[in-house]
Amino acid sequence: MSQASDFDKIIDRSHQNSDKWGKYSGDVIPMWVADMDFDSPQCIKDALTQRVEEGVFGYTYASKSLVNSIQGHCQARYDWMPSAAHFVHLPGLVCALHLAVRALSEAQDRIIVPSPVYYHLTKAPEMSDRKLDRIPFVLKGNRWSVDLKSFEYSCKKADAKMILLCNPHNPGATVYSKEELLAIHDIAQRYDLLVISDEIHCDLILTSAQHIPFASLNDDASQRTITLMAPSKTFNIAGLGYAFAVIANTKLRQRFNQAREALIPAPNLLALVAAEAAYRDGQAWHESLLDYLRGNLCFIKERIANTKIRMAEHQATYLAWLDVREYHLENPHDFFVKAGVGISDGEGFGAAGFIRLNFGCSRTQLEQAMNRILIALESMS
Repeated sequence: MSQASDFDKIIDRSHQNSDKWGKYSGDVIPMWVADMDFDSPQCIKDALTQRVEEGVFGYTYASKSLVNSIQGHCQARYDWMPSAAHFVHLPGLVCALHLAVRALSEAQDRIIVPSPVYYHLTKAPEMSDRKLDRIPFVLKGNRWSVDLKSFEYSCKKADAKMILLCNPHNPGATVYSKEELLAIHDIAQRYDLLVISDEIHCDLILTSAQHIPFASLNDDASQRTITLMAPSKTFNIAGLGYAFAVIANTKLRQRFNQAREALIPAPNLLALVAAEAAYRDGQAWHESLLDYLRGNLCFIKERIANTKIRMAEHQATYLAWLDVREYHLENPHDFFVKAGVGISDGEGFGAAGFIRLNFGCSRTQLEQAMNRILIALESMS
């Protein structure tokens, strides 16, 4: 079976205790959480099968071969070779975001976050008694971009401590350009701010844009940045629980690790096995996935072309950010659930009137969902 037909395959997840598929009852297609409906790469399934057959599941540490696989992946895709000594292995990226805020800032410090954004980047400051400044994304041409004037205004406040970036941005699908990253770095350096860079979607670039790890910009950026990455979104292994941080600054890494040891467990052994297989052997599957997602993105653009739905330039992720404000829906989430499609409401990210649609699924499922969405909107006129 070809890779393309693998992505076309319909997989019944109703018996898997799936968060995605268990949220809604009745005939609702779930297109909300960032969890794809594709079979994971065969290389991962083979590696897991082999490890399970060994039959012993004791405490396990991250191997040198895992780190080597990640380094090779980063070198090949981003021309960035993080040192093995700078890695911190984690059971997930969300807990790492919260940990970084709590370990590296104090109560009432100001945290700057470009928004609308994945809600844990705002919950991390809010849940730890920090001040939160949301910096608006604005449309420049047809691309979402951070308002640098507002950004600097917040960063120069006396109590500003930390910047939380999401690159590629979720939602909005923007890949920060080198020029934008250098401008942000210039501000961070001038006001001596830490940068926590959530780069979990970095392997899901769907255009000619190039992902640039913030820490790779220069030596100063490397020393003030905690980079967070994971194979979970790209290789569809979120349920296994593995992420990693790259922290070049020794003092920051020590503070982060000291806080981590008291609160966060090590990744489980199957997560480590899956991550290594993904980064070592998953390249062909990865490229096929990107091709399929590009096709799904084109399909969405074609279907909304003659509607009042608006979508800015989509550079990365399988999460379409759709502006439905012209329909004046009182509750977009409930409206589309009633139509049979479970989307993420933009209000949860800080942008009422938008919806986020996960197109990491078979073309058949996407077509069914888009049909339901468009029929429901057409029925309003």
